[in-house]
Amino acid sequence: MNQEAINVQGFDDALQDIEPSVERKGLSDKERVRRAKQAFMRKLDGRKAVDMETCLHCGMCAEACPFYETTQDERYAPVHKYRLLRRVYRRELSPMRFLYRPFTRDITIEDLREWRHYVFDACTGCARCDMICPMGVNISSLIRIVREGIGAADLMPPRLQKLKNEQRDKNSIVGIDGQRLRQEVAKLSEEGITVPLDKDGADTMLLSTVTELRLFPSQLGANARILSKAGANWTMFPDAFEAANIGYVAGDTKALDVAVKRIVDKAKEKNIKTVVVPETGHGYQVLRWLGANAIGEPLPFEVLSIIEFIQQAQADGRIALKKQSNGTSITYLDPCRLSRKGGLIDEPRDILKSMGFDLRETEPTGRENYCCGGGCGEYVLSTGSELRHKVFNLKKEQFIETGADEVVTACASCRFNLLVGGEKAGWHTPIISLVETVAANLAE
Repeated sequence: MNQEAINVQGFDDALQDIEPSVERKGLSDKERVRRAKQAFMRKLDGRKAVDMETCLHCGMCAEACPFYETTQDERYAPVHKYRLLRRVYRRELSPMRFLYRPFTRDITIEDLREWRHYVFDACTGCARCDMICPMGVNISSLIRIVREGIGAADLMPPRLQKLKNEQRDKNSIVGIDGQRLRQEVAKLSEEGITVPLDKDGADTMLLSTVTELRLFPSQLGANARILSKAGANWTMFPDAFEAANIGYVAGDTKALDVAVKRIVDKAKEKNIKTVVVPETGHGYQVLRWLGANAIGEPLPFEVLSIIEFIQQAQADGRIALKKQSNGTSITYLDPCRLSRKGGLIDEPRDILKSMGFDLRETEPTGRENYCCGGGCGEYVLSTGSELRHKVFNLKKEQFIETGADEVVTACASCRFNLLVGGEKAGWHTPIISLVETVAANLAE
């Protein structure tokens, strides 16, 4: 077994140690329902109301969802996943609520427990449904509100609950904290790779993730080599380095805000001008697109994905990449939040092509690419693992059809899910990091 496989197994074991505990006592069923409804109504602004009034219930979103495609069960269609929210809207907020109320059943505790499966175990928030909706309904945001309501009822999956609380209260995830960052930096130093910590006067701040440090520490070394080769004046801060945001994936806005604020406060304190997010899809989305909402004002710095940083450094001549001579064929997995939410579709492909790789696309690809099945915390949930692996097989077959020698991605969570899924399916095509590929091909 290689080191990567050992790391993945170790991380999977650490997640298994977080036992799915029973629901916490102290809240009556009536109170849980009340809290869920309150959370729903707090989030139901005018735009969300328009979305629900606009939805035709045509079912086209079902064909976009890998969970529906895998099961062919209408309960897994995106339009079904936000049905509880629609019922609350019709009864409590709709202009026609007085007519709807006698004919629209109120939500119950049984509903909340049932829908927990649909919105946590069977949805990665990949937003493919948003893209295909003929009415332009932001379906994934409606499903996310259902997540938040279930969380407000204290019914979110226990593993996410525990991980979210750990990040919020201890500034660590699965025990990965600033001390672990220092340990990995020390190991890299022995390899001749310098990662400056707490450097005064730096204008660029690099983040990392629990997935990177626990599973793929070589990605941290690759990021370091790229930033240093590009001549960036950069640093990392052990008390504010985590790009992963468990509050976001758990559907807890307050916990999301706490994690974002740690990064923002440190960047303000050190007068940072640019924050570089490593290979994490949701971390990029949260900081770049939701960060301002979290702090209530515009971000005082620029947020760049490591992909954007690489492309900019190539464009202005700060780095150059060597051409491949072995004819390796690759296919690229678009992380959902980098592509559909962040718009980074051409950039990673341009980088890979500049190194001379034979790029073979899946069908569909780019903005329409299917999710790997592990996004938005899905890969940590034991309750959804069977369904997740079925969705993975959908993606695996698309990879196989390309005939590519390797799969490249720019999200450590995607990489982890593909490695675990491949191991269970007996599929052993190499899953490669984009930043590691770039670092290995930096021209002198």
